Amino acid sequence: MSEGASAPAEPETTAVLNAEPSQGSESHVAPVLTETPADTVEKPVPSLPELQSTLTKKFTDAEWKALSEFRHQLPDVFAEGYPDNPNARELPITLWGVAIDPAHPEKDARVSVILMKFLRARNMIVSEAREMLISTLRWRVSINIEEVMKEEFPEDIFGSLGHIYGHDKEGRPVVYNVYGGNQDLKAVFGDVRRFIRWRVALMERSVALLDFLEIDQMVQIHDYEGVSFTSRDANSKAAASEATNIFQNHYPSFWYALPSSICYKKFFVNIPTLLNWMFWIFKPILSANTLAKMSVVGSGHHAIKKALLPCIDATQLPKRYGGEADAF
Repeated sequence: MSEGASAPAEPETTAVLNAEPSQGSESHVAPVLTETPADTVEKPVPSLPELQSTLTKKFTDAEWKALSEFRHQLPDVFAEGYPDNPNARELPITLWGVAIDPAHPEKDARVSVILMKFLRARNMIVSEAREMLISTLRWRVSINIEEVMKEEFPEDIFGSLGHIYGHDKEGRPVVYNVYGGNQDLKAVFGDVRRFIRWRVALMERSVALLDFLEIDQMVQIHDYEGVSFTSRDANSKAAASEATNIFQNHYPSFWYALPSSICYKKFFVNIPTLLNWMFWIFKPILSANTLAKMSVVGSGHHAIKKALLPCIDATQLPKRYGGEADAF
């Protein structure tokens, strides 16, 4: 057969051997060929090709193996994640703008990237990634993400606390949390539930900037200028604790880190002296993974600029952090 030629067509009938001898016969009975219509012969269902992207091409063999196992559990995951929906096993869902079909998750490379986030967040242990995804689906229903994204939050209270501006040198969006942006703590944290909804909405808007094909992570900068830890009240502590729990358990692996120590997932700038001391005291007991996620810069215009410019171009970095951008 010449190269590029198509394979010969399958015959319309299939031969079946009938070699059953009559009972008690000693003579050899020749096999009898009978014909069965082709449409009655069970044929294997062809599998869909694996769609790849820049991000999925970086998966290791071990990650592909875990991902395959995770995919097969999606119908059960959806059933547990949406217990009130009797058809949850079969229905696609949308998570961070990506439709996930439990029957054919391999049809979209973005689905592979999202599922891999849960796996990596749980050290490639499929059972734990499964529980994390189930918990995330239930949490999104309980908080009513759709309504959170429609809610209008007072600009005079929250407008100066969080910003999404520019991108790093690899195209990742940069998110700024300015904790001292509003000194009226009672206004910010008086209604803890409202603060949590606002903070989740900021996160959702940040994630919406990711395409999950080329970019699936962001850089986050935590600015503590003007923050006094002695003035924190019970509400602000409760809000911070709940927000941390939400992001750890329901937004896996969204923070960017280079393999080297030049650029980290999270930058902590303008850190009060007390918090800086606490970090260095506890640093020896922190895991390598935790340390890889954070860079404590401290205060001072030169120090902040020196830490951020290797990651973020000056044209994308606000002037208050040593860049050239006329931002917030």
